[in-house]
Amino acid sequence: MQQASIILDPDFRIGEIDPRLYGSFIEHLGRAVYGGIFEPGHSTSNQQGFRGDVLDLVRELDVPIVRYPGGNFVSGYNWEDGVGPREERPTRLDLAWKTTEMNQFGTNEFAAWCRAAGTGLMMAVNLGARGIDAARNLVEYCNHPAGTAWSDLRIAHGVAEPQAIKTWCLGNEMDGPWQIGQKTAHEYGRLASEAAKVMKLVDPSIELVACGSSNTQMPTYPQWEETVLDHLYEQVDYISLHTYYRLENDDLGTFLAQSMDMDEYIHTVVSVCDYVQLKKRSKKQLMLSFDEWNVWYHARETDKLLMRDDPWQEAPPIAEEHYSMADALLVGSMLITLLRHADRVKIACVAQLVNALAPIMTETGGSAWRQTIFYPFLHASRYGRGISLNVKVTSPCYDTKEFGPVPLLDAMATIDEDQQTAIIFAVNRSQTGALELTGDLRGLNGYQVIEHLVLDHANPAAMNTADAPDEVTPTKQNAATVKSGHLATVLPKLSWNVIRLQKTPVNLSLS
Repeated sequence: MQQASIILDPDFRIGEIDPRLYGSFIEHLGRAVYGGIFEPGHSTSNQQGFRGDVLDLVRELDVPIVRYPGGNFVSGYNWEDGVGPREERPTRLDLAWKTTEMNQFGTNEFAAWCRAAGTGLMMAVNLGARGIDAARNLVEYCNHPAGTAWSDLRIAHGVAEPQAIKTWCLGNEMDGPWQIGQKTAHEYGRLASEAAKVMKLVDPSIELVACGSSNTQMPTYPQWEETVLDHLYEQVDYISLHTYYRLENDDLGTFLAQSMDMDEYIHTVVSVCDYVQLKKRSKKQLMLSFDEWNVWYHARETDKLLMRDDPWQEAPPIAEEHYSMADALLVGSMLITLLRHADRVKIACVAQLVNALAPIMTETGGSAWRQTIFYPFLHASRYGRGISLNVKVTSPCYDTKEFGPVPLLDAMATIDEDQQTAIIFAVNRSQTGALELTGDLRGLNGYQVIEHLVLDHANPAAMNTADAPDEVTPTKQNAATVKSGHLATVLPKLSWNVIRLQKTPVNLSLS
């Protein structure tokens, strides 16, 4: 059995973990809204049409913020179409996904859904087909108390209190040729700067996210970030990052190493942000919003054929990734990577939440279930709070053409001093066998293992389905121990692991 080790010291701090690191995303894409979070007439739906079984699973994930309404969809969206009496709302062609949008679910419904789910709302404005005026009007409609045309219209629509939406995205992927209203970096920078100005004039309390590059393969990356931030560095609080990974040529080793690309992506964007800060002699340090990330490859070809051969459907099954055990491992490593950069990545949104690229799947009119990727996200969201720690990892490696030597062990840790808990998240990438893990827990005197959760399966292609919703689920392992400040355990091959440590009380006796 191969061996790996970690050194975990509570003094080796990276930064405080913003709860919004465990955010998600709902776009008007496929069945994410219709048949996903919203299905009037479903046996579990409430009077608002919100599916109760989906709400229960979202609450279980403890998602702190959800980005809406896109995504590519937002660049062709008129927000006014989705408010007011439903019978008066127009039906539109959604050019982003070649579907028909009924507009039976819009801004106020989503804000109400967020309240029901116990989450916050991260709103995107259309800077593709529209611009400054529509953006400022939406902020006024949502956030202004009363006494103006747009705020009074909201009240007339049955929403007396302001929605008080704090976080706003200035468009979506505006460098992409697939985007309605694609712009150069200078064009977008100027437009976003003016939109930011008027939006903050309406509500100075909001925070703004600028569009970064759509992905690292764009020909303008990372010059896009530098040019855009040169226009609006002082006006925004975050710049966005987006990435999706795929399995190619059945090369599982390379697939599981792709979180290393995510790590380099974050390093690069941080460097550009800091360069612009120095260039402008600014006192403000810009943070990152990794507001689209996931695995996406199972459904791509099917989606292309569906949109080509049968376009303009209402809520067709687009981007319905059925995730495998191997996909859950990469999602786990991506979560570890986000935690590793918790000092600068303050918002992250797994894309998406229900049905489309999602940890939660549903049958329209039927059941809802947890996909394999639900579990690493659940564990990170539930336990990965407090302070992110810089863990020293020593591990054997395997070779890849793309990334060179890749450690078998990918590990990260957090500590919550108020709760006196420490959490170790670990992925064993080995396809051949278990890893014997030892840990030097210096500075964690009195901490003991209270639980070791393991997600694994004999078949890395195993999936959860409506007929077998529990095919891949976590189990508890009893082998992890701490003796004299040293951890010892075994990580099964191709496994996601959560080792929970709790400080035990000191027993005092009176003599």
